[in-house]
Amino acid sequence: MSNRLAKESSPYLLQHAHNPVDWFPWGDEAIQKSRDEDKPMLVSIGYSACHWCHVMERESFEDPETAEIMNRLFVNIKIDREERPDLDQIYMDAVQAIAGNGGWPLNVFLTPEGKPFYGGTYFPPVNMYNRASWKSVLQSISIAFREKRKEIEEQANSLTNHIAGSVFGTQVLMEERVFDQEDVQVMQEQLMKTADGKKGGFGAAPKFPQTFSIRFLLQHHYYTGDQASLDQACLSLDKMIYGGIYDQLAGGFARYSTDEDWLVPHFEKMLYDNALIIIAMSEAFQLTRKTNYSRAIRETMDFVQNELYSKKGGFYSALDADTEGEEGKYYTWDKNEILDVLGSDAKDFCSMYDVSERGNWEGKNILRIKFPEIVFFNKKDPKLGGMAAEGPGFSENDPKLVGWKRRMMERRSERIRPRLDDKILLGWNALMITACCKAFAALGDERYRSLALKNIAFLEEKMKGVGTNFFIHSYKNTAENETRAVIGTDQPETGDDRQNIPAFLDDYAFLIEAYIQLQEVTGEAKFLISAKTLTHWVIENFGEEDTGYFFYTHAAQNDVIVRKRDIYDGATPSGNSVMALNLLYLGTVFDVNEWKQRAAGNAAGLKDVIKRYPGSFAFWATLVNAFTYPLYEIVLAGTYSVEKHKEFLEKAIPNRVFQISSVSNQISSVNHPELPILRNKPVVGQSQFFLCRDYSCQQPVKEVSDLIRLIKNS
Repeated sequence: MSNRLAKESSPYLLQHAHNPVDWFPWGDEAIQKSRDEDKPMLVSIGYSACHWCHVMERESFEDPETAEIMNRLFVNIKIDREERPDLDQIYMDAVQAIAGNGGWPLNVFLTPEGKPFYGGTYFPPVNMYNRASWKSVLQSISIAFREKRKEIEEQANSLTNHIAGSVFGTQVLMEERVFDQEDVQVMQEQLMKTADGKKGGFGAAPKFPQTFSIRFLLQHHYYTGDQASLDQACLSLDKMIYGGIYDQLAGGFARYSTDEDWLVPHFEKMLYDNALIIIAMSEAFQLTRKTNYSRAIRETMDFVQNELYSKKGGFYSALDADTEGEEGKYYTWDKNEILDVLGSDAKDFCSMYDVSERGNWEGKNILRIKFPEIVFFNKKDPKLGGMAAEGPGFSENDPKLVGWKRRMMERRSERIRPRLDDKILLGWNALMITACCKAFAALGDERYRSLALKNIAFLEEKMKGVGTNFFIHSYKNTAENETRAVIGTDQPETGDDRQNIPAFLDDYAFLIEAYIQLQEVTGEAKFLISAKTLTHWVIENFGEEDTGYFFYTHAAQNDVIVRKRDIYDGATPSGNSVMALNLLYLGTVFDVNEWKQRAAGNAAGLKDVIKRYPGSFAFWATLVNAFTYPLYEIVLAGTYSVEKHKEFLEKAIPNRVFQISSVSNQISSVNHPELPILRNKPVVGQSQFFLCRDYSCQQPVKEVSDLIRLIKNS
């Protein structure tokens, strides 16, 4: 017997389609039922790759006795947080205000008006972990709603007002929109106070990648030469690449590490995490040329294409942490199994990847390279000669290692695979386009640029609409539904299944950023025109006139109790921080001073809080870099040179505008009337670079090396 969720397309909702709980999707039907019956709503929010969401489902939502209580006392609503991040933000803020912490599964109780009055995260089936049992919580909430209705209503109103007002950021005067190197230095010092100088990353366990912090430190090194910033950024990336958070066989990163050593991940793999780490590794490679970054970029790009790529051109969302009800089962190993696979090579493999009889996690082995300085070194280096007896001295791309991984992957492929969340999200796909462009810039691999171009064509064909749905947030093609066979629902195979969820601020911000990056790697001005069109749309429909910031939801969206301004850089950068950087870039490209001033005002309004908490506002901190240091306008003009274009892209030059002025068989960017940087630049003849600031250019130079010299001397 299935419930209403069987008609949904979200893999997470479909996982609950056969629960005895009478689940509703979020919508008018559930809200009206709550009002008609004067029952509180129970909203349970999670996502398909969430381990503890699966645990609570098994313990409580699949239990008929618990379901009977839920169905009798509440109107029960299931939400996929990735489909409705707007609702997740609102009700997460409420639970954090109530309980002091948050996470998933998120369970929150609402009045019939949709206002929250109580909530929490995981609740066990019986009293344990200093938590009340789920059944007792349900009964207590129901009694309180009936007998203390006035207090409940007051609590709900108070929480709603708190949510609506809980944001930093104020409008600042023009003369206050000033940034200096002392501000940036304070941000760097505050961030380094949280850095783990031995094991990489920032703060204590659990450790998240915090790629924006890494990118800020890379930029700080570029601008100032500060070695400590570079060392911490590289240490963090190195520890992740060699740790258990990274799939040592197939590439790709898990969401975070539960321990300070990066050994034990929460095993779910998310598209956005891998996109953001590819971006950070690409920028690190441009600065350092370290081969472990190029290897990890290629392996992670391979993982995304092999595991998260739709044959139609979109990227799927995630791989589950669990298989057969056990977290990490697909990825962990017994030593005996490795002996069986690799035979005489097993000893070296186990030594390299920290494999032992007793295991390094709960009796199993998570593959990691514990001592890369022993595994990877140059035997000809006299400083390392004494290590020859201890380690094999492999190169990062040693054919022997590649062979071992291939054989281990063949064995792993016989296991039950983690479940795929096959919905396609606009914002996460846009992040992946940026990652493809950054990987192409760093490595020059044409496959990555082609992948980005195929994906943007997919998004424009499948996820573009009209009106409020100018773009949609989520897309699912049920004709190739990966979840259907696993769940066994009666979801019809209807082909294109366009979800009518309008895109959110971060969707548009990431998409604009993707258009900007596409122009840089192709030279095609049409992508800048698309970015400009979208920016006008966002300002008109998401902008807050009083402050210059942006709301998370469209002005015409009416199914949320408040319109929030999201400014924190969390697992993904905030839509406001990315929009501010977009406004600066596009304001420079199109000479729109209003956009540049809006970006400066947004950054200045948060400057004090960025200085105090740079780890929570690290993408904002990179924007402050862009206002503090010169923002160069660079043009490759004349007959198009593939070689010079690629050579330029592989150089580390943060926070610059780059365009191409050329007409050839490969490219069609010309002196567009809307693009002042390209005015009076040649489109044929000798290929040369122009270095400009405020639309005033130095004499052109022929070579990338000469351009870099001009930048260093200016």
